[in-house]
Amino acid sequence: MSRRGLRRCLLLAALSPLAAAAQESAYLPPQELIARVLAAQPQVRAAASRADAARADARARAVGSYEYEASVIPQRRSTDAGDDYSEWEAQVGRRIRLPGKARLDREIGDRGIAAAELRLADAEHLAARRLLAAWMGWLRSAHAATETAQQQALLARERDALARRVQLGDAAQRELDLFEAESAQAQAQALAAQAEAEAARQRLASGFPQLPLPQRLPALPDPAPLPGGAEPWRQRIVERNHEIGIAGEEAARQALAADRAHADRRPDPSIGVRVMNERGGEERAVGLVLSVPLGLRHRSALAASESAQAQALQADAAGVRRTIEQEAWAVTQAAETRHTQWQARRAALVAQTAAATRSRRAWELGEIGLGEYLLAQRGELQARLAESQARIDALEAALQVRVDSHELWHPETPQSHAQAGMP
Repeated sequence: MSRRGLRRCLLLAALSPLAAAAQESAYLPPQELIARVLAAQPQVRAAASRADAARADARARAVGSYEYEASVIPQRRSTDAGDDYSEWEAQVGRRIRLPGKARLDREIGDRGIAAAELRLADAEHLAARRLLAAWMGWLRSAHAATETAQQQALLARERDALARRVQLGDAAQRELDLFEAESAQAQAQALAAQAEAEAARQRLASGFPQLPLPQRLPALPDPAPLPGGAEPWRQRIVERNHEIGIAGEEAARQALAADRAHADRRPDPSIGVRVMNERGGEERAVGLVLSVPLGLRHRSALAASESAQAQALQADAAGVRRTIEQEAWAVTQAAETRHTQWQARRAALVAQTAAATRSRRAWELGEIGLGEYLLAQRGELQARLAESQARIDALEAALQVRVDSHELWHPETPQSHAQAGMP
């Protein structure tokens, strides 16, 4: 082989997994639209606004509520001697934040921002899960409608052929009547499936109006097992889960709030300057005003309450992690189980198709009755529908693992699902 030919073979070998992945993902929405579609969801927009609010709250905490206060007291003084004086007092002062409290306030604000941004990412994740469920639900009902419509069309053609045989005296009228009943039942089933497919398409279009739907129903690939087994995917799901991060940030924020409450047991003093003008300006005074709140028992109780809340949130965070670990196991286990079920359904379809083909040949040769042939045809349709539904279930279960592990449809992570081999 020439050097050029060798390079070409190596290039094709390198590109073949990516090309296969791209072909397999052709039944999914266009990747370049996903970020815009998810960002347009009301829940995501609300979470984005709450993140903006958390940033503003953090700025307010960093500055503090220790604003200057000014007061002016104009007054008139009258004496028994008949003197009448204009007098006034003016005071400007503010509370002073004691050392350490400003740092705690900034850290509390930073934790609030982190939690809000995680909630935004979690809202995008939940939107991605809803999109996956709506998209696969549409594919599931649309493929069921296609299968039933094809079966109804096949029966209609065979009914027409049988009607011509009846006219020629080559078949009995009772066989045509039986075929008419079977064809009518297939038509009713096809109409019901078509109505369900249209409803699913409408739900998808109304839930995600920014996502254009394909005019032609995409073909479905064969499901593949999870690359590398289930355990690595479980670890990714747990490590990248937003709920665990939110619970951790909230627990850390509450711990800082408890520290802040304990720091508030030392009250912040107020310092100001007072200027007085008395007896019409005959007397003037400038003074320093220092005030300290006295409420030690109340502040101690608040600090104890905040500390208890911090301990409760720490326990909640541990519980959230356990729940996510259980869900990660269930999601990956479902992917493996659904793939095995699809393999069994595919084997059943192969056997049922072969049986239906033999039954058709036997009926054409007069070896079996029409009822037995129609039963075999009905069994093949059920097997096709079951295989199609099992195929979509397996694909959706594998995609759910990738969505939960943030390998698919998550703007904050690299889109590495194509290289990892999508189902």
